[in-house]
Amino acid sequence: MTSRNQAEVTQTVILPQSRDALFITLGFKKGGEQAALEALSSLSSLTNGVGFRYPKAHLTAVAGIGATMWDRLFALDKPEHLHEFVELHGAKHHAPSTPGDLFFHIRSDEFDVAFELARRINAIVEDHIDYHDEVHAFQYQDFRDPLGFVDGTESPRDQEGVEVAIIRDGIWRGGSYIVEQKYVHNLKDWNTLPVEEQEQVIGRTKHSDIELDEKAPNSHVAVNQVEDEDGNGLEIVRNNLSFGDALGKQGTFFMSYARDPRVTEVMLRRMFIGEPEGNYDRILDFSEALTGCNFFAPPRVFLDHCADYAHAHLRPDKDPQPNQPAINLPQGKAVFPDRSDVPTSHNAEDVEAARARYEGALRRQQ
Repeated sequence: MTSRNQAEVTQTVILPQSRDALFITLGFKKGGEQAALEALSSLSSLTNGVGFRYPKAHLTAVAGIGATMWDRLFALDKPEHLHEFVELHGAKHHAPSTPGDLFFHIRSDEFDVAFELARRINAIVEDHIDYHDEVHAFQYQDFRDPLGFVDGTESPRDQEGVEVAIIRDGIWRGGSYIVEQKYVHNLKDWNTLPVEEQEQVIGRTKHSDIELDEKAPNSHVAVNQVEDEDGNGLEIVRNNLSFGDALGKQGTFFMSYARDPRVTEVMLRRMFIGEPEGNYDRILDFSEALTGCNFFAPPRVFLDHCADYAHAHLRPDKDPQPNQPAINLPQGKAVFPDRSDVPTSHNAEDVEAARARYEGALRRQQ
């Protein structure tokens, strides 16, 4: 993918790790679809509006859409591998599947700037959501997690990251799949382990961050090394950061970008169930997964005009009536009329028309 494609077609998926981030997961009430569309299509302009004033913050944002919300919003069929997070039950540990319609990954080197963008997104959606999970995350020391080990050492960067994370061809070229989980750590038990045993749990040295030559088969590094049938390593791009309270719970927010989420899913199966079964990732004895969601980060060319591909009842009227004063209307009715009683349609004609509109937009980008 060329630099032009990366800048104009994709969202800002592949970037150096930021100092701070907000990870925001939202669930929308019935009838909140238009607010969701506005939040998605406005994201670029909102980000530019905030970031322009604070260029040193390097503010960026990526939006992801969940499988159920995709069906609620769009006439286009879902991307091939978009589905709800599959709950995992191992012999000892559990990876839950939790709610999530939209996901926002807001990155900045100045936390207050990320916070301001989140406030502006919230102004659009706040009356239309019934669930939210907001994590304020930060770079801890030299990119270490609360366990004290460097996190994301092997995560691909730059062009290698583009190859791993960005879909290369087809109608969704420029898109990426997101998997996120929020982990809290049992630091009291962890800190009772000698450093040498901690290193065996992780599979790397603690201070110098060197991979051990002789790793335990249930070490975190060993379990997360996934290969294809030809023995080639399969990678994902990680954007993990730490979160928590100094006097309270502390953890790691795991999120990955991948052009094929099945790589991440294999890693998680190996972590929680084990291959062979029972050889689970020993880090789970000290880290508990609280959330689990899948999302698709569509190409920017789709996101900025996503209302054009929505179900017919969610698109603006072709011949709108002249604007009338809204002074006598209940609050919000003028902007977000209640269309929750309109059935969602996936008839072939609507799907084909939406696909034609989007393919036309892709051709104009070439």
